[in-house]
Amino acid sequence: MVDRSFYRNNGPFSLAEIARICEARISDNDKSGLEVNDIATMENARKGDVCFFYDKKAKEEAAKIKATACVTTEELAQFVAPETAVLICGNPKLAFLKLNSLFYEIPLPEAQIAASARIDKSAQLGMNCFVGENAVIGKNVKIGNNCIIEANAIIEDNCEIGQGSRIGAGAHIAFCRMGENCHIFSGARIGQDGFGFMMIGGQHKRIPQLGLVIIGNDVEIGANSCVDRGALDDTVIGDGCRIDNLVQVAHNVRLGKGCILVSQVGIAGSTVLGDYVVCGGQVGLADHVHIGSGAQIAAQSGVMGNVEPGAVVMGYPVVPIKQFMRQTAFLQNAVKVKK
Repeated sequence: MVDRSFYRNNGPFSLAEIARICEARISDNDKSGLEVNDIATMENARKGDVCFFYDKKAKEEAAKIKATACVTTEELAQFVAPETAVLICGNPKLAFLKLNSLFYEIPLPEAQIAASARIDKSAQLGMNCFVGENAVIGKNVKIGNNCIIEANAIIEDNCEIGQGSRIGAGAHIAFCRMGENCHIFSGARIGQDGFGFMMIGGQHKRIPQLGLVIIGNDVEIGANSCVDRGALDDTVIGDGCRIDNLVQVAHNVRLGKGCILVSQVGIAGSTVLGDYVVCGGQVGLADHVHIGSGAQIAAQSGVMGNVEPGAVVMGYPVVPIKQFMRQTAFLQNAVKVKK
């Protein structure tokens, strides 16, 4: 169950209201006036809750539902416990998202600037901004309206943060131009030096990194992830990208729109991803590789060459996923020990 000491519950709501939000119909209109106080999983739901059922594999559990109401599909409605009101919609997963936002909202701090924050006189802050304790905002920084800069965050000189964006506690932003409605989570490092060296006289000499990090609109970058600035050209994160915790994006990497990078992905320098590329956890990509739009790379894969648009690949080095499955099956059969 949701711990209400951390999240504010906006309920109760009638089944009629919930059906409207979910774009669902109630199987029994006589129950439209019933009130629902909370959302819950099928397993934990009880009287006063609404739950969600969208996987046919769970039909046995659905017969045991104790919730007041269940959101499901036309096909699956028959499996729901008879005493539970059924709301039928086309997409229960989307309904969950809508009801989650209806019942709960993440508390946002009220606009204010902490006395301990250090803000350079030349910095420009928009209206209704929050700046937390010990945050540092450098020279000529531009921050749009309705932004949240959490405690101990650092925004270096000349950076730009678009309106509605949130910079998490302890995050460090440098050499960056960021669009609107972005969320940089706690501890992320944006715009640090790229990992570039040249061997001179038996020593590794650092190559000056002179590019920026350009972040589009509606981008999320997870806790303790790193996006390095470009060596000369910029590192670019396209609109709508979602970067998980503990991800490394090296200098000059370019991500198209809507890419998803799951935890511990590492992308080497100058690699280019098209739009809506998905990289599973712990995927590693070599430098100067091109990944076509819509490609999907399975977890723990190693990418050493280009990947065609729309391809689904897996392995080290990656191959088409069906080929990987055949290889795995062949090896398992080849090493079987006869009894």
